[in-house]
Amino acid sequence: MTDQLVAERNWAGNYSYRAPQLAHPSSVEELQGLVAGARKIRALGSRHSFNSIADTAGTLVVLDRLDPDIRVDAANLTVTVNGGTRYGTLAAELQRQGFALHNLASLPHISVAGAVATATHGSGDANGNLATAVAGLEVVTADGSTLRVRRGDEDFDGMVVGLGALGVVTKLTLDIRPSFDVAQSVFENLSWDAVLENFDRITSSGYSVSLFTDWSGETVGQAWIKRRTGGPALEMSDFFGGTPAIDARHPLPGVSGSNCTQQLGIAGPWSDRLAHFRMEFTPSKGDELQSEYLIPREYAVDALRTMRGLSAVVTPLLLVGEIRTVAADQLWLSPNYGRDGIGLHFTWRQDQPAVEAILPLLEAELAPFAARPHWGKLFDAGAAAVAPLYPRFGDFIALAERLDPSGKFRNDFLDRTVFGS
Repeated sequence: MTDQLVAERNWAGNYSYRAPQLAHPSSVEELQGLVAGARKIRALGSRHSFNSIADTAGTLVVLDRLDPDIRVDAANLTVTVNGGTRYGTLAAELQRQGFALHNLASLPHISVAGAVATATHGSGDANGNLATAVAGLEVVTADGSTLRVRRGDEDFDGMVVGLGALGVVTKLTLDIRPSFDVAQSVFENLSWDAVLENFDRITSSGYSVSLFTDWSGETVGQAWIKRRTGGPALEMSDFFGGTPAIDARHPLPGVSGSNCTQQLGIAGPWSDRLAHFRMEFTPSKGDELQSEYLIPREYAVDALRTMRGLSAVVTPLLLVGEIRTVAADQLWLSPNYGRDGIGLHFTWRQDQPAVEAILPLLEAELAPFAARPHWGKLFDAGAAAVAPLYPRFGDFIALAERLDPSGKFRNDFLDRTVFGS
């Protein structure tokens, strides 16, 4: 089914899609026909990108009318799922069957294919981004045919974080593991001196650790520690000088923690703890903008000091910042390709002109740390600045030109940030 695209906006409300048509195919065969007959076409996921990465001058296809078709292979510890399925839906079904993913992003509301294509991530020193769980892909390519690739195949590492440039991902096969329980605790007002002196100890204190700050003052506002049960208990009286929160907290000061996942050290399933926000509530704040930069782990402390020095510029536009850690991988366009890293995440007030005005300064200050921008968020850098950050960038361009010689899946965003035209 294809409709005129009317008033379609992204989740944050800062971007209006310009595509003239929106299609909701009810089968893969219908999708194949749409792709084969299109001059320009792209897939639209859960609309959680903050830039134009999903837009097109032709048809936007949404896979929300395809059955999630969640199929667990217990023998091989994998699950296969429709690309339009949301992580919260997948997590609930996996937990019901006694299995788990290795990690979740902050929001469980995002689609699997969209999150994988942009290398969206959670946190944890030993945890790769969500795309690292991909063991196989099914992609409808430019001629309407289906291409199936698995881990170990030629070009697989280039196809996983594909930015939508290679085709429409219809199914993904993901690694799973036996279900596990997590207890989440929040500590407040850690001194910056303690964080900088003990950064590695802090980030290794849990399965997943997030630090929330607005970069001003002498303390980090909150530390969220998610720990697998069964190990040593987390000392609740003091955490590197931070004090335990006495009720549920939201990352944004003054906002109720009722829509956040269970805290206060109460153990429960991974599916209800690893994300920051609950599936059944409106995610996060909504009227916000986001940017993020991934930096090699060895530069962590220096990058944090640099950010503190930018507080006068950054803090007035910021709702909150988040610091997370992500393990290295070998996916060509993953911001963690070849290096363990930290993510410096910025949740901005919805003042896009002001945010865009400071991004060049922010990127210039982070450039000595080889900062790679998150593909789905706001950044200023074009292909000339981004390409040197990725050793396999040229290989990805060659792969895209081979699979999509006419540029059917290309758009203004890819032309600016990848292909450089």
